[in-house]
Amino acid sequence: MPGPGTEIHVTPGGDGTVRVAPAALLTYDGTVAAGPDFTRSVLDVTGAVLIRPVLGGPGLPVAEIHDAGRAQQWLWAVYGPRVAAAVHACAAGAQEPLVVSGSGGRPTALANAAARLAFGHWASRWWPASYTDGIAALEPGVLGLELAALTHQCQQLFDDLDERSEVSGADFDARLDGTGTELDDCAAELIEDHLAALDPLLQWWHAGPQPASTARHLESVLRLVDDAADCAGLDGPDLRRLRASLDGERENGSTVPAGAPIDPGTLFARRAGYALAAGEPLLAGGRVIARGSGTNDWRRCPPGFVDAAEDSVSWTARALGARRRIEVEVVAHVTAPVDGVPLVAEVRVNGGRPNRVPLARRDDVWTGRADLDQPRGQDLPSATAPPRIEVGVLLPGFDPGPGPDGRADRDAVRALARRRLTDAARSRPYDADGTEPFLAETLAAAATSEDY
Repeated sequence: MPGPGTEIHVTPGGDGTVRVAPAALLTYDGTVAAGPDFTRSVLDVTGAVLIRPVLGGPGLPVAEIHDAGRAQQWLWAVYGPRVAAAVHACAAGAQEPLVVSGSGGRPTALANAAARLAFGHWASRWWPASYTDGIAALEPGVLGLELAALTHQCQQLFDDLDERSEVSGADFDARLDGTGTELDDCAAELIEDHLAALDPLLQWWHAGPQPASTARHLESVLRLVDDAADCAGLDGPDLRRLRASLDGERENGSTVPAGAPIDPGTLFARRAGYALAAGEPLLAGGRVIARGSGTNDWRRCPPGFVDAAEDSVSWTARALGARRRIEVEVVAHVTAPVDGVPLVAEVRVNGGRPNRVPLARRDDVWTGRADLDQPRGQDLPSATAPPRIEVGVLLPGFDPGPGPDGRADRDAVRALARRRLTDAARSRPYDADGTEPFLAETLAAAATSEDY
């Protein structure tokens, strides 16, 4: 529910949509404060999209509602009955924005769980893992299973599965999120995709000694995963071992297993070292004209390809006789694929048209070199007028194109990740109010200084 002094603005749109927005997230002219994609969490739910700035404090999200009738199943439980009534009024024809004052209540369990689920999806895409910045990567299997647990916990946000089964074809497409995009109701898929992490998670739960809060957190996630798998009709040896383990704890009356001590990091250890790809090492030669750092725009590559550090892209321009060559090195993410990925560097000289340099992974870097196409009459000056060279890295077909400079926002996201890892390193009671570290963050915080 909205807290004391909170105002919720409910605004009808000209196309039948309704926006619900806390006053704190609105600008002076009543529009929702915008920011780069990587500063917002987005959750597709029944009849709406929930948007929340990850760099702000705790609070309710903005809801862009495209089906007010279906959204009523969760609106009252997230924003309160008065906001739900205001949305109904706008959908029924009210033309003016409505303002609902806070009721003074604490956020509901569903609101907290939804905030946590949204942040987890954000982290799976935008977490700024960087070896050079000392920000450990989140174990995808552990994060995926906790997202499955949270999705199951947030079922009120999504259509009932029995109701969905009665809809097919174009009607079903129209009922996804209004645009044909899948809802974030994917507990079964997340469990199936990350089954390999289930046994290590069980071993972590049974290990001892460990903080009681961590054991309770692990048990909560495992029980929700078990229930979600049962509801979805999933089966298999991993899930049967999970059920047997949970049933055994119920029979023994223990909620904090006490097995042999174990370092949880070893349960999810990645393979050591870096495999070699077919890329050739960059060879020195020619006269260096210029060198510098490029732009690491996180939006232009999928997660897990490039180290998120601001200075992970570097380049050197050389003169080889009449030719001009650019050499690019990009620090690889620790989970980057070894081959089969057409990653490229985009190079612009003095604002000219882009040159694309294919990159191949070798050890812990992506490398590539290419001769630059130079329009007739233009050259890379080497003395009185150094060239202005801009270098970025992207994945063709995924890249949305260059955007405005987002360095300040990227720095803020890095600071957020460091704060969360610091908090994760401190043991505190687990009460699932939406602010606790994810299990994957607890693992990342335990990474030794030798690793990061």
